[in-house]
Amino acid sequence: MEHLVLTLIAPDQPGLVERLSNAIAGNGGNWLESRMSRMAGQFAGILRVDVAPEQSQALVAALEALDVHGIRVQVATSGSPEPVAGRQITLELVGNDRPGIVRDITRLLAEHRVNVERLNTEVVPAPMSSELLFQAQARLAVPADLPLDTLQQRLEALADDLMVELKLQAED
Repeated sequence: MEHLVLTLIAPDQPGLVERLSNAIAGNGGNWLESRMSRMAGQFAGILRVDVAPEQSQALVAALEALDVHGIRVQVATSGSPEPVAGRQITLELVGNDRPGIVRDITRLLAEHRVNVERLNTEVVPAPMSSELLFQAQARLAVPADLPLDTLQQRLEALADDLMVELKLQAED
């Protein structure tokens, strides 16, 4: 089987996912996993599909044909999954919203060769006030040779500078 990773974006509308799933199933594809969401009137997602190599071209053509419905799909062939090196941890962050929080946190993570595997963020009103809070949850792959205490200390120092609360937790 050939593994394809698809990204899509389209104006949000009923039937969008059904059109996508029909194109995949109708061309021998098997929908394996996905992350999709509506945001600011758009619907965006990423998904992984298995397809027999001899049906791959037809599937890609069917996905490209969805453009007539305003659904833009980009296709990439995935390699074999690499084993995760190091440890998995979750990061949770909350603080008053301001520009640069994601940039500053991810810069520190990159300096320590920490891979961001999943990142979910949102801005929500604070309970009992009208202030906006920035919230983030991430799954990180920490290199085996990086002590978690070192990463925690660096992130906590940055969190103090950013005036955000930060929590790290090892995944089981």
